[in-house]
Amino acid sequence: MKDNFGLLATLDQLFSGDTGSILTLDDFLGGLQGRSYAFAIAAINLPNCVPTGIPWLSTITGVPMLFLFVQSLAGRPAPSLPAFIGQRGLSRGRLQAFLGRARRHIQWLERNVHARFEGWVSGLPRHLVRLALATNIAILAVPIPFDNLLPAWAILFFSLALIEDDGLMAMLGWFFTLLTAAWTLFLLLLGHAAVVALIVNLRHLLFD
Repeated sequence: MKDNFGLLATLDQLFSGDTGSILTLDDFLGGLQGRSYAFAIAAINLPNCVPTGIPWLSTITGVPMLFLFVQSLAGRPAPSLPAFIGQRGLSRGRLQAFLGRARRHIQWLERNVHARFEGWVSGLPRHLVRLALATNIAILAVPIPFDNLLPAWAILFFSLALIEDDGLMAMLGWFFTLLTAAWTLFLLLLGHAAVVALIVNLRHLLFD
């Protein structure tokens, strides 16, 4: 699964160009030049790991990641997307601005991701990592307000774990998965409480 991890150079090349032009997801995948599915998922997910202010970013990136994950399970040799998804994209100007903010963090990752604690990413633990990766992608793709950052980091760490057989990255992925589960549950309960309070208030207004 080793993939000669060079995420920053790859993104620099893909995001370069006219700031007003659009980088479609098809062009993005084509520019990855046959990298592994885990690398493609990490690259697509990366803009979710920092606040960008781009509306619906988690869904725009999360749905393609789900398609890629399913294709990886099916054993397809190279990733591809349906046309109605693949032709969507983001402006290179926004992507370049994001990369400027994230550059030093990506450089840190590239220096520190390597094979270690491989028991966390082999055999059954590897299958569990892939299951947790899919779960976090699904959570990210659902447009739940304030619920993007934690699953995005879990996805990133799990992807890095699979790319470089890095058990420490898997541990970090599990940590952020636990945080994601707790925070998502809190948001859902908060939303349920808000709906119940709204219904009670409406009943008082209409019938009291």
